[in-house]
Amino acid sequence: STARTWQDVHDEVLRRIHERIWLPGALIPNEESLAREFGCARTTVNRALRELATAGLLERRRRAGTRVAMNPSRRATFDIPINRVEIESRGARYDYRLISSREEAIASAMAGRLGLAEGATMLHAKALHLADGRPDVFEDRWVNIAAVPAIRRVDLARENANEWLLNNAAFTRGDVTFSAVAACNESAQFLDAAPGAPLFLIERTTWKHATPITFVKLYYAPGYRMHTMI
Repeated sequence: STARTWQDVHDEVLRRIHERIWLPGALIPNEESLAREFGCARTTVNRALRELATAGLLERRRRAGTRVAMNPSRRATFDIPINRVEIESRGARYDYRLISSREEAIASAMAGRLGLAEGATMLHAKALHLADGRPDVFEDRWVNIAAVPAIRRVDLARENANEWLLNNAAFTRGDVTFSAVAACNESAQFLDAAPGAPLFLIERTTWKHATPITFVKLYYAPGYRMHTMI
């Protein structure tokens, strides 16, 4: 099918790299050729290739063309964890409790973060993930119902949003922030921590192209350690 956006071109080029249709070190077609193939403007191709070069997957040189990187840049990677799997991998028994779930109009700060209109309706769900009966993660999540209307049919008291979204709502990009915060009254209450105790916080947004899927704050009980790969 004809690609019309830079994200379409990006995804197809990425597929060809991952499936080794274009091998490491190979010179790929120039922007003009790709624009003809995909039926889009050369500037659209340029944007897609720039994104892939920034990610370390392509090497671009003036007059020498664009090649698939021989040794892609080493970057820290972060897999979105399924809380159940993460807890069970530590040898602990997993339990889950839904605290609240309701549709709410979003405030201006949330609208600005997600690029949505102020007052747009999202699903606001709070939940607790437990390890061996002890609070492990307090989850405060917003889900864009317009992007994932099927979330309305999910019984979040039985199936947690973290796992359901990862299995049912494909995303193309995301952003993650890690920080240490003092426990507020709410997070302290659910994590059995003292107010003001230091907590590890992950704030994560996932998108399908330009459409936000979900924004979540994950507060981890004192003593949590993160492991990632480089």
